[in-house]
Amino acid sequence: MSYILNEMPQQVNKKLLEKCSRAETATIGHIRNMGFADRRIQNVLNNNLTISGTAVTLAIPGQDSTLLHHVIQFLRPGDILCIDRLGDDKHACLGGGVAAAIVASGCIGVILDGPCTDVPEIEKYKLPVWCKGTSPITTRIYDNGGSFNVPISVGGAVINPGDVVLADFSGVLIMSPSDAEADVDWALAKMSVEFDGHKKMLAGEKLGALSGASQKVENKLK
Repeated sequence: MSYILNEMPQQVNKKLLEKCSRAETATIGHIRNMGFADRRIQNVLNNNLTISGTAVTLAIPGQDSTLLHHVIQFLRPGDILCIDRLGDDKHACLGGGVAAAIVASGCIGVILDGPCTDVPEIEKYKLPVWCKGTSPITTRIYDNGGSFNVPISVGGAVINPGDVVLADFSGVLIMSPSDAEADVDWALAKMSVEFDGHKKMLAGEKLGALSGASQKVENKLK
């Protein structure tokens, strides 16, 4: 198989990424349906970290991670490496050595459509990784090809090079830079008043009345 290596994408505006880092994927999920990766792709370190950055994409096949080892040198501070495993859910392409190399590049996180390994080392190097759990079976340097900075799929979500990646304790969201800001602004506005509703319920007001659900049910019963 051959290799495809495209140019690095333009990085997302820092002001937009800062705004994204204050939003929650689950809040954006109130108004957005597309762009969410499979819920099984979660932070392997199980913490409350949120990251937002520029998608750099990679597709590598089966047991091979030759291209992954090669392209780490191109990663930049602010990038998030998104890896399509092309259907493979058995072999871990990311472990302690790869994690160390990625951290050294300045890349701020990895979204992986498959398993990782060496979780204690990933934790030691403080590399944020969202993936589908762990596996003891690793990839090799088989020279089987792959593609860098092409459209890929991770957890059913399409990712284009240069997209906005937002990952937090709920999961992973991919957005185009051209339409991300409106949804993020909506989410931040909702989050700013969210706890007011919590306080009202703790003081005795009913959720159904506040959300409008009870009125809908009562209208159906009339």
